[in-house]
Amino acid sequence: MVVPFGPGGANDLVARYVADAASRELGQPILVENKPGAGSVIGAEYVAKAAPDGYTFLAPAAGVITNAMIKKSMPYKEEDLVPVALLAVSPSVIVVPQDSPIHSLKELVAASKKKPMAFATAGTGSTPHFVAEMLKIKAGARLDIVPYKSGSEGVVAVIGKQVDATSEASPVVLPQIKGGKLRPLASTWNRRVAALQDIPTAEELGYKDLVIGHWAGLFAPKGTPDAILDKMNAAVNKALKSSELRARLIPQGIDPQGGSREDFRRFLAQEKTRLGAVAKAANMQAD
Repeated sequence: MVVPFGPGGANDLVARYVADAASRELGQPILVENKPGAGSVIGAEYVAKAAPDGYTFLAPAAGVITNAMIKKSMPYKEEDLVPVALLAVSPSVIVVPQDSPIHSLKELVAASKKKPMAFATAGTGSTPHFVAEMLKIKAGARLDIVPYKSGSEGVVAVIGKQVDATSEASPVVLPQIKGGKLRPLASTWNRRVAALQDIPTAEELGYKDLVIGHWAGLFAPKGTPDAILDKMNAAVNKALKSSELRARLIPQGIDPQGGSREDFRRFLAQEKTRLGAVAKAANMQAD
């Protein structure tokens, strides 16, 4: 199972937990290998060009569909990767420093209209970047986007007050929120974060369609037999329903998903339509 990011991030965490649980369902070990770089393109290309024998899978994030929206060329075709299952979603949480004068999303938007606010992202096309562009397009916020190499670096910049705000995956910001270093303003998923039930969603606050999450999925090389894809989907679904795996994910703000291969295909189509419109409106281009 190839993770196209470095170790320690939300996708890496989900992949390792799911691999551990699914390996027990399959009766054989699943090894997780990190192949980071180029906004997840390096790892995705490796799997796209791997033998379709059921022994190599990809566990990417939204970049697997958004990279093609912002990059002029890609080393593989979209159809070279086949959807297997949606693993989990880590809702994005918009945060400011704990002692910031901003106490709500409405205040953040209002303050930015008076003076543009610096908003950290994990680079062009990252989920935090999409959150920033959605705030600009859908709420009229004035934001100066400051790209960092990772979401963790962006969070550190917020805590250190080099920037005013960011939006990051719940497992990344949750420890800092509980530690009193960050103040959460809103989550950007379609329901509240299980581990942060008192934090409203952006939609609840009146910002319609400001919905995006850090999702992790599972893909296989084109040509992998359906029987193998179905077997892996079944193993992942059983793993995601297990009380042991849920007890590891949910307290960290990660929402287990699952579902059929067709469910995942529909999810991807919807995300492509939504995020494609944002990328076009914001003229998002690769660095």
